[in-house]
Amino acid sequence: MRIGVPKEIKNHEYRVGLTPESVAELVADGHDVWVETQAGSGIGSDDAEYEAAGAAIKPDAASVFEGCEMIVKVKEPQAVERAMLRPGQILYTYLHLAPDPDQTRELIESGAVAIAYETVTSDRGGLPLLKPMSQVAGRLSIQAGANALQKENGGRGVLLGGVPGVNSGKVLVIGGGDVGYNAALMAVGIQADVTILERSNTVMEKLSYEFGVRANIERSTPAVLEARLAEADMVIGAVLIPGAAAPKLVTRDMLGGMKEGAVLVDVAIDQGGCFETSRPTTHADPIFVVDGIVHYCVANMPGAVPRTSTYALNAATIHHAKRIARLGWKDAMREDPHLLAGLNVCEGRLTLEAVAEAQRLDWVPAKSVL
Repeated sequence: MRIGVPKEIKNHEYRVGLTPESVAELVADGHDVWVETQAGSGIGSDDAEYEAAGAAIKPDAASVFEGCEMIVKVKEPQAVERAMLRPGQILYTYLHLAPDPDQTRELIESGAVAIAYETVTSDRGGLPLLKPMSQVAGRLSIQAGANALQKENGGRGVLLGGVPGVNSGKVLVIGGGDVGYNAALMAVGIQADVTILERSNTVMEKLSYEFGVRANIERSTPAVLEARLAEADMVIGAVLIPGAAAPKLVTRDMLGGMKEGAVLVDVAIDQGGCFETSRPTTHADPIFVVDGIVHYCVANMPGAVPRTSTYALNAATIHHAKRIARLGWKDAMREDPHLLAGLNVCEGRLTLEAVAEAQRLDWVPAKSVL
């Protein structure tokens, strides 16, 4: 198979779909890999490094899209990239379709086979291709939120770790999954006062075992959420429903009960966000203020640390990339139902129910297209 890696073009996105090491694995399996020039510059890998791994360097994205059977990316294809997709071409990347009707429509119209990292499953019931970026985003959320808390950025001017004689800042983490756990881990590490809200008894038990007295673990209810919001200096939105739009847990009315200059970090923004007042922002212009509350809603947070993020992502995605390249997408999915769960759009048909529900569209079960 001929596999293409275009340079990412989303605002301040420096990750790349394949590292030179991943390229070398695919080439060793007998595949051709075409890489757009400077695609790896954001992770410190130049064209010569990719050529040494066996890739052919191409002058632009159009050459890569036109000449390759499978496109491997990181972020969802932008409009100009979607226009270059063709029927039957495989797209392997993050998609986050539920809150993005334009992308959904154009992927369906393209006739491409779109496989989303974030809905591929595992034997353990997790989302193994989403997990590494959830870990990165969770840890970054505290770093980004602490910066937003600084007075010059509109925040309350609170140091999360406090100092002797002054209390630590209060961090509220909504959701105890991969994002929430990693956010709490970082917040506890800098000696913030941390509370995690969660609904699953199993997850609450795990968090209690992991954190002990270093974090407060509470069952999430509307009353508890509202009370903890009023106390918080920083709130991390870390709620995920696989493939679906994130629930709006914090309403605009609730902002009125919060401290002026408190910070909301919406890590669920890729799936539409879990705060009613959230809207996607970029690394170039990451924050905005609503009713005195600072919002940080960057939709590609891990892009800020592209080398770490790219290598963590490739460690999870290369296995399926090699399987698809070796067998073709149909046989690969017949062999692996977890990869089949990643199929979102296939040759003009929507194949993910959660997206269909969010956008009120018709869909067909992924298994039916095999």
